[in-house]
Amino acid sequence: MSEHRLLLEEAFAKAELAFIKNESPAVVYGIDGLGDLIFASSTQAYREVLLGCVLTRIIDKTKDIQLPYAKLGKHAFNGRSLDEQVINPFLREKNAPCSRGPYLSVFRRSVAFTGATREGLKDKKGYDALLTLIETVRNESDNTVLKTILAYLLYNFILLREESRVELTRLRRISLSQFRNLIASLVSKKSGGRFPVLLIVSMLEAFANRFSLNWRIQWQGINVADAASGVGGDITVTEGTRTVIVVEVTERPVDAATVRATFSGKIAPSKIQEYMFMVHTDQAGTAAREQADKYFMQGYEVSFVDMWEWLTSTLATVGSEGRQYFQECLLRHLSDKAVPNTLKLMWNEEAERLVY
Repeated sequence: MSEHRLLLEEAFAKAELAFIKNESPAVVYGIDGLGDLIFASSTQAYREVLLGCVLTRIIDKTKDIQLPYAKLGKHAFNGRSLDEQVINPFLREKNAPCSRGPYLSVFRRSVAFTGATREGLKDKKGYDALLTLIETVRNESDNTVLKTILAYLLYNFILLREESRVELTRLRRISLSQFRNLIASLVSKKSGGRFPVLLIVSMLEAFANRFSLNWRIQWQGINVADAASGVGGDITVTEGTRTVIVVEVTERPVDAATVRATFSGKIAPSKIQEYMFMVHTDQAGTAAREQADKYFMQGYEVSFVDMWEWLTSTLATVGSEGRQYFQECLLRHLSDKAVPNTLKLMWNEEAERLVY
């Protein structure tokens, strides 16, 4: 069963990243319409047994996925064991809506996935769609196609999860060293760049609160007017009518060409005197730093700061009161409806790792 679990882990991670990037998965011809019926059905068991069938077909093509009980013949597979040992625990771990077990609730007594099973089921239309999908998977031998179907199913489980409410884990007491580890984990997550921005915004808010600074902190994605204002950057800190600093948060390498384009397109037109690239360690090369130094002589401070070092050193500066406020700010931003549940669950996973 470990092979099934590993396959699920890898495919789900890719599906989560695709969701974060708003990239819908490829769809095998004829699958999407039937899949819609499966995922709209009130019978959760349909999509769960289908997931087991696809995994089984990918891993062992000698098995007949119409036969989910060992008693049904030498080519049958043990669907109940696969569900109880792999699929159901996995879905629960990932907070995906699921039943207590399809082979306990719907497909009991050694039934096969055939038309003969249809009579006792409530959602017959959904079951018909399931049978067609199982037959499609059963007749497919190309693992590339089968993994595309698996990706489609997992993406739809993520969509179901997005419809549910996720309660964020709140840390009552956390040390500075624990905070450092937590931040290191969060900034390394594949979040489409969202976590670094949320962390830096929350830290700026905590810093301003702790030292009673009259700062207004705006960031694109929430304050749509920022983009229209002509101020270029992910985060803009102002005090009255004065721009204190503009921050560009990037996980990509910054080269000299990027610095020149940013200066001509954003910094110079808006007369931004303090512009900071928040990057990962060594993401800014020597040429980029030399290019930034040239603008210093023209009255523009363009700097590069490692986001993890800045976040953790600022955490130390604001003290325990500031760290508590930082967590409150971060949880407030994470709880926003616009933030995918995937990110909320990433926070919960890392926060609970500190507790348990």
